[in-house]
Amino acid sequence: MVSEIGYGMWGMSGWTGSEDEESFHALQRSVDLGCTFFDTAWAYGNGHSEGMLGRLVRANPGKRLYTATKIPPKNRQWPSRREYVLDDCYPPEYIEEYVLDSLKNSGLNCFDLIQFHTWEDQWVEDDRWVNKMDALRSQGLFQAVGISINRWEPWNALRAVRLGLIDAVQVIHNIFDQAPEDELFPACREKGVAIIARVPFDEGTLTGTLTKKSSWPQGDWRNSYFVQENLNMSVDRAEALTKILPAGMTLPEMALRFILSHPDVSTVIPGMRRVRHAEENISASDQGPLSPELISQLRLHRWDRKPTRWSQ
Repeated sequence: MVSEIGYGMWGMSGWTGSEDEESFHALQRSVDLGCTFFDTAWAYGNGHSEGMLGRLVRANPGKRLYTATKIPPKNRQWPSRREYVLDDCYPPEYIEEYVLDSLKNSGLNCFDLIQFHTWEDQWVEDDRWVNKMDALRSQGLFQAVGISINRWEPWNALRAVRLGLIDAVQVIHNIFDQAPEDELFPACREKGVAIIARVPFDEGTLTGTLTKKSSWPQGDWRNSYFVQENLNMSVDRAEALTKILPAGMTLPEMALRFILSHPDVSTVIPGMRRVRHAEENISASDQGPLSPELISQLRLHRWDRKPTRWSQ
């Protein structure tokens, strides 16, 4: 059992405008408000974010905080591609190396969840990764195994789920990205696999703060994602949502409550780099599910997309 609102820690090491002490204050505030699930990855600052998570755990010795991280692909390619084989991304000896490195970065003895940061469902046919994860888990290095599914490919973990090889999936699910509900969610429900909903705000679109002139400093990942084509479409769709936004409700609140209204979602992990973000997002959990009428309206805003050159 983890908090409905978890904490996505990518923004602390991969986006401009992050400052460690401000980020840590937001992390601690989230703990004070009841957040118990924290998701990071080795790739978030080459272990820097993992270090912050370990610091947070040590600062709260009396509280049960659940920790999750991700093994980066060996070829450093996000997302994975169909032609990649296991040895390109997660050969067994490499898996062990990075599990140990993540533990060292964090200063923790054990993670609750270790995830593969990319995935190809054809890898279920190569049981070397399963055997290695079983061996490492038996050593007490982590408790559960998960997959972070490539952007806009919710089908690309169905075999791993249905074969009972994993304990959790992390998938993009939000007002626009409703496709995981078609096949993935039912499969997870049947197999008792946890669902971690990521990118609840569509990388910022569903905060309502973007405009068609938005830009970010050089080196910020959002510049490569929000190319003008994507930025224009995203802003138009966000503006359409404001027309059905109930009085007194913010767009971010509606976005989070839409996800939490689905009974199969275990937790949702917005990024929260500032204290006010933690306070606002966690308060959304207290408001409960959206009304069936509003959910029906939001179904009409589904946006089925396919991976393209800019959708890392």
